[in-house]
Amino acid sequence: MNVNDDFSKRVLLHGDEIDWETSPMPGVERRRLDRVDAQNDRVTTIVRYAPDSKFSSHVHTGGEEFIVLEGIFEDDYGQWPAGSYIRNPPTSSHTPGSTDGCTIFVKLWQFDPADRTYVHAQRHKLGAVPDRDRKGANVSPLYKDEHEDVRFEQWDANADIQVDAVSGAEVFVLEGGFTEGSDELRQYSWLRMPAKSTINAKVGPNGAYVWVKSGHLADL
Repeated sequence: MNVNDDFSKRVLLHGDEIDWETSPMPGVERRRLDRVDAQNDRVTTIVRYAPDSKFSSHVHTGGEEFIVLEGIFEDDYGQWPAGSYIRNPPTSSHTPGSTDGCTIFVKLWQFDPADRTYVHAQRHKLGAVPDRDRKGANVSPLYKDEHEDVRFEQWDANADIQVDAVSGAEVFVLEGGFTEGSDELRQYSWLRMPAKSTINAKVGPNGAYVWVKSGHLADL
């Protein structure tokens, strides 16, 4: 089943308004944000692991990246608390699960097939660099190549922030919120903008901490 598979359209979803669906694995539920129902099953989801639940060992043929939103995620590489950003490239493998339960934001099959770069980062330990071209925006780079630019951004309270989406962009709100057009985004809101567009954010009084991915939708 395709979900929000027209990448020429703007999409805004609030994570807390989407019903949980069961997955093939007991104790693992998901909220679908987008999905292209094809052989490679390109998906963006919020996934919730109940305590003592896990997936069987598997290979990421098309790569996987995720942010731990709540709890502690566990796999062969370690224990990843809330705030962790993990990037597992194509051909990587693991056995994911959680002893105490956790919630993650995850994207599958959205990598350059030749990418072999692992990233393990913790947002609470990362520094941030002020963006000299965008007053009020502070950036923590996570990954960048010719296909995409992935980073955490901290936006000052009441700032006016633009995000270049000339080749498409996604923003996922981790803390705080902002308005974009007539829409209010809050914690766990997800905005996907098509190519040849711009995100114009008016940050709320508590500021905002967001995950941003850009440059990856031009060919879709």
